[in-house]
Amino acid sequence: MSLAYEVAPFNIKMTIVQPNIEISVLTNQITAAPQLPQYRPENNAAPLFREIIGGILDRLGSAAPTTMEGVTNGRASSNSTLPPDRIVSIYPELPEQMKARLLAETINALTAIGGHNNPPARHIVGHEAVGLVKEKLKTVSEELEEFVEVSCAVDIDGEVLSPQQGLQGQA
Repeated sequence: MSLAYEVAPFNIKMTIVQPNIEISVLTNQITAAPQLPQYRPENNAAPLFREIIGGILDRLGSAAPTTMEGVTNGRASSNSTLPPDRIVSIYPELPEQMKARLLAETINALTAIGGHNNPPARHIVGHEAVGLVKEKLKTVSEELEEFVEVSCAVDIDGEVLSPQQGLQGQA
């Protein structure tokens, strides 16, 4: 947001539009490399990014590989869009209806905040993204409250203040 401070004297306001992860993943090139032995399912039970994304792409039913060995008619020769044994780069081909919806949601978000005199510094787009940000803020707030005495113990006067007292004392 340092750019916001640079353009503020010209009465220009900035907002970072933060879409949910699916929009970012499904509208940019995806490159996947073969997994290391340490991350194979028999050694690591956690779901892998390539498996999650591969499942999404397989459900979409279309993705155009840009660099890959063993491509047949623009599609991977295996059942999965992201074969496990080689590097693959693809641009997901979203259905037209999904593209139109994403575009409409983005335009709606931009016009909703564009008319405000004091737009937000960051605009979160999508129910899932809003929920994730709220959960993160809740966690950060709880952690801050749990360790507020330790955080405030570094005050020069040595007095432990509540956050409200600290702000009042600075005024």
